[in-house]
Amino acid sequence: MVDRLIKDLTKKETARQSNTINLIASENFVSKDVLTALGSPLTNKYAEGYPSARYYGGNKYIDQIEKLCQDRALKLFGLSNKSWAVNVQSYSGSPANLAVYSALVPLGGKIMGLKLNMGGHLSHGYKASFTGKAWRAVPYGLDPVTERLDYDAISAIAKKEKPALIVAGYSAYSRKINFAKFRKIADEVGAYLMVDMSHFAGLVAGKVHPSPFPYADVVTTTTHKTMRGPRSAMIFSNLNSKISRSGLEVNIAKKIDGAVFPGLQGGPHINQIAAVAVALREASQSSLKKYASQVVKNAQALAETLAMDGWHIISGGTDTHLLLINTMSNDIGGKTASDKLEKQGIVVNKNAIPFDQRSPVDPSGIRLGTAALTTRGMKEREMRLIATWIGDILLRNKNVYSDVLKLCRKFPLEY
Repeated sequence: MVDRLIKDLTKKETARQSNTINLIASENFVSKDVLTALGSPLTNKYAEGYPSARYYGGNKYIDQIEKLCQDRALKLFGLSNKSWAVNVQSYSGSPANLAVYSALVPLGGKIMGLKLNMGGHLSHGYKASFTGKAWRAVPYGLDPVTERLDYDAISAIAKKEKPALIVAGYSAYSRKINFAKFRKIADEVGAYLMVDMSHFAGLVAGKVHPSPFPYADVVTTTTHKTMRGPRSAMIFSNLNSKISRSGLEVNIAKKIDGAVFPGLQGGPHINQIAAVAVALREASQSSLKKYASQVVKNAQALAETLAMDGWHIISGGTDTHLLLINTMSNDIGGKTASDKLEKQGIVVNKNAIPFDQRSPVDPSGIRLGTAALTTRGMKEREMRLIATWIGDILLRNKNVYSDVLKLCRKFPLEY
């Protein structure tokens, strides 16, 4: 690379990734093949439109790449193209969710999602997000005792508010979701059921998490996190869903395609779509089930060891790749905890906890995830060690940086 400044900064960032313990739940490490696709000449091509319906010439091979990506996405989750369609053009998760709302909910209509400080996502109708400005947010929460979803309470809110769309799937909720109960609630009020499985998509593909597809009208997902792909997104549309308050049948897939392009964006990033296709092929290998299972085992080992050290784990544990710690259970703010850990090579993110009374700038907790460390080959033994180090740093004021480096070098990245 001729640009020495960017080359140097990239080298430093790669070294940082290699020499730190990454517990950020929304991050992972992609393969060299995914990186190759992202950095390929495919980035040169403009392909506004959809396969066989482009607004530019020269898309013979581009069409094949996009169709291949779609085919692999449906196959990975065991879906028939007669029952499901998938759009692979969204640039990332938030734009994908925005496209769904734009397609299915009139401006000013009601969207029902989990409160941000209880594990929801900005794009599920939070007031600071455009999704909370263009549509009316109807938030639901968690049970204050169990810190888990209360389906009866959710049903009562839905019956009162009658939202046009209900969102299930979250960014900081560690338990499995009962999609059948959400389907029942949605049917009772005539709402679309959208599942945002961005965090646990890889666990669904690996068959260690319930699948939303038998129940949802729309499923959105990012392709990084537990999928180990590039930063991108996919939108799956149930072709058998025809919900419409106007009484007219609605083709969800066509409406969503139109919302993505030309509604919200122009030409798709073909290099990104190709990288997603590579990641989907990798995810289809038999090793995915083993990986997904290990991700969950690692998260549970991490949670159990942290609990033994006196930390309050939200909801008492985890069924997925992530967990939330109430750091204020040991009189430490989330920002302080995050900063102290990073100085010793353990990277987490500060995070609000259910019913948090502190500012989002310095909330009461941190969020941890095991997808990235599992990709590096770490297992339960390493998780217990890391959990002990977290206590050493935050509770016992020990310096464990040299031990962190040794562990990272024992499980090197492939680049």
